[in-house]
Amino acid sequence: MLKNITIAITVFFALTPQVSAQSMRDYISVVGSSTVYPFVTVAAETFGKITRFKTPKVEATGSGGGLKLFCDGIGVRHPDIANSSRAIKQSEIEMCAANGVTGIVEIKIGYDGIVIANTKKTARLTFSLKDIYLALAKAIPDPLGGEKLVPNPYKTWKDVNVNLPDVAIEVLGPPPTSGTRDAFVELAMEGGCDQFNWIATLRKTDKRRYQSICHTIREDGAYIEAGENDNLIVQKLTANSNALGIFGFSFLEQNFDKVQGSLIEQVQPTFESIADGSYRISRPMFIYVKRAHVGIIPGLQEFMNEITSEKAWGEEGYLSDKGLIPMQSPERALYAENARELRTNLFNGVQ
Repeated sequence: MLKNITIAITVFFALTPQVSAQSMRDYISVVGSSTVYPFVTVAAETFGKITRFKTPKVEATGSGGGLKLFCDGIGVRHPDIANSSRAIKQSEIEMCAANGVTGIVEIKIGYDGIVIANTKKTARLTFSLKDIYLALAKAIPDPLGGEKLVPNPYKTWKDVNVNLPDVAIEVLGPPPTSGTRDAFVELAMEGGCDQFNWIATLRKTDKRRYQSICHTIREDGAYIEAGENDNLIVQKLTANSNALGIFGFSFLEQNFDKVQGSLIEQVQPTFESIADGSYRISRPMFIYVKRAHVGIIPGLQEFMNEITSEKAWGEEGYLSDKGLIPMQSPERALYAENARELRTNLFNGVQ
């Protein structure tokens, strides 16, 4: 799981002149993560059916892209909510503040796993984190030894690990603006990097170089940026039996008849293995809400009450049916209280 480093953000909030009491928008605007998108969309559709408010508009722009739009300013021209498959970054908090966006509420909605999937027309694969790093990093430790890097020489999976297939490395994955990409490099690529002791020590002695080595994906065609549309990746996997795709567990659940998740460190991605943390590539999912828009955008508070209700995100909730891995009951209670009060709360994962 992502490590949470908590800092308190104290905000004194006042409505800005940009927010008119006579709102020109009568629906909630949500942008952000394509992984969080299906969960928030289901909640939005349910909300539109059972309340007097309009169905919120939900757009998949990627976590980074969504937070940029969210941070652009206060007022009806800017989104009310940003979905993210990673915690907001310090640089994004500063970008928000520079544009007057200060009263932000962070709400974790549950967990998801990142899968490396292929079509069911071929065999399920098993990877170690080291395999993933060696296959996808732009530069890797010299196979001949020593503490130096060389451009990635591996062309096939068998080059990486003799137990893997003798087929070309071809992985369809998210772009840099995606929270899935951020989580993938942090959980999978860093996990593989740490198998090399001399690289692992750089985490404390030269963090910038460590991240450069571990986070930089190769650009020679082995990794193909497939945009924010995970459904498109699934379609391409069914058409190409040698290709692999990186996306959230929820999309695996929705397409289980077509694709299968690879085992990571001998553990298959399942609801249970993600919930108990045994599946190594799993992460929390968040939504960020502007307090300045509460009372201005109709239904914003009520929508937050809906998505954090037990019937939605609980263990037997309708979001669980869509693949959301629920938080434990005490954690749900904490974030539900934050949602009901829409108070500025602590940001997790900000350094």
